[in-house]
Amino acid sequence: MIENPEKLFKHITQGVYVISVINGEQKNAFTAAWVMQVSFDPLLICFSINPKHHSYALLQEGGVCCISVLNDEQYLEASHFGQSTDKDKMEGFPWLNTKTSAPALANSLAYFDCQVKHYSEAGDHKLVVCSIVDAAILNKGAPLLYSDTQDMDKSSALYKN
Repeated sequence: MIENPEKLFKHITQGVYVISVINGEQKNAFTAAWVMQVSFDPLLICFSINPKHHSYALLQEGGVCCISVLNDEQYLEASHFGQSTDKDKMEGFPWLNTKTSAPALANSLAYFDCQVKHYSEAGDHKLVVCSIVDAAILNKGAPLLYSDTQDMDKSSALYKN
């Protein structure tokens, strides 16, 4: 048994991202912290998603996504896109068009426009491995770190002690 896993895992350095998905006219975006580069050749990136999330179905059907890197002042965006709601979560935020049509958050630090290559099982989540279709640095600043968000996502309640 690991003592205080909710505090211990905050020491793994990871950023906070908004991942947008699209399938035809349907769009959604969600907050993620489990994102990493997994290959140099070809350039591949991977993230983790809960398969019960509405965005997962759109991702499977559309096959594309855009990972926007949040800056260290974008707590509002991190919190907003981390909520489940029936409303259009993307309304009221600035978006850029991308090659895959999955929108990039315009005021983020950078984005990675991606096409899904494959999925892997990962406990209560799925790993999504993607090829990078396009990417760009949009703004200057420092990335928002997951450890700086404290328990914004209420994940401490998900660890089983």
